Amino acid sequence: MQIDIIGIPIDLGADRRGVDMGPSAIRYAHLQNKLEALGYTVEDKGNIEVPIAEMCRIDEPTLKYIDCIVPMSRRAAGAVATSIQAGHFPLVLGGDHSLSLGSIRGAAKHKKLGLLWIDAHADFNTEKTTPSGNIHGMPLAALCGLGDARLTQLWDEPLPVLDPKRVAVIGARDLDPGEKANLREAGVMVMGMEQIDRFGMVTVMEKAIERVSRDADGIYLSFDMDAMDPRHAPGVGTPVPAGLTQREGHLACEMIAETGKLIGMDIVEVNAILDIQNQTGMLAVEFVLSALGKRIWNGD
Repeated sequence: MQIDIIGIPIDLGADRRGVDMGPSAIRYAHLQNKLEALGYTVEDKGNIEVPIAEMCRIDEPTLKYIDCIVPMSRRAAGAVATSIQAGHFPLVLGGDHSLSLGSIRGAAKHKKLGLLWIDAHADFNTEKTTPSGNIHGMPLAALCGLGDARLTQLWDEPLPVLDPKRVAVIGARDLDPGEKANLREAGVMVMGMEQIDRFGMVTVMEKAIERVSRDADGIYLSFDMDAMDPRHAPGVGTPVPAGLTQREGHLACEMIAETGKLIGMDIVEVNAILDIQNQTGMLAVEFVLSALGKRIWNGD
């Protein structure tokens, strides 16, 4: 299988700057060499064009930078759709999580997707519930058909892009009140840190994978590095204490790899400015490798 690396250096979806350097930080951690060592053919497609914040304006406080984020989303969707249509595996490097408005839409263009969303946040706000106006807190809601029409429908594609019943959020621990109501109404599975602590990562992942796999053509993984406890991943824009351990992150990715159904992946929110000697960028690479089949020990 060929892996297409697609960088999206966007930080327009967040208040804190720096995640636009994430694709470079992940590449710098020897991503391509390590993927090739696993036996994959790898082609780096470079970066999607993204304007910097100084080129954009905030005209709508509850939808910050929307006029720049929507064109980026269209370009991202096109790049991912092209990769999948060629029979390749799109690996999207971020950048803030607003990029998933495009990447997942591209993956879903010709496939019925199940989605695993590993994140400290559910990103299920709309312009009516957002406390910040930051669009990186809205992509999953928009993909499930909730929110401003410019985000829910980039072209004339059918709505919603995703069936909420085939979406599972894992590792959540920082949800806004209106966001919680949106999630309940949509019927999205949320397996937060409480469920992981009570039942363990194996049980949580088994339930999530079973849920998103129902009648799906494939699974897409969107992994936000702030799902991790800040001790393990200090270089993220919105750290939340009491997150996943490094081993839990690996186990989740290993179990996804075991399904044989993974067709694409985002790895997002690496903030090189806040990181310590690229610790978070290197960990992001290790999670990608685990999702694509690397095992520490499997008994062979």
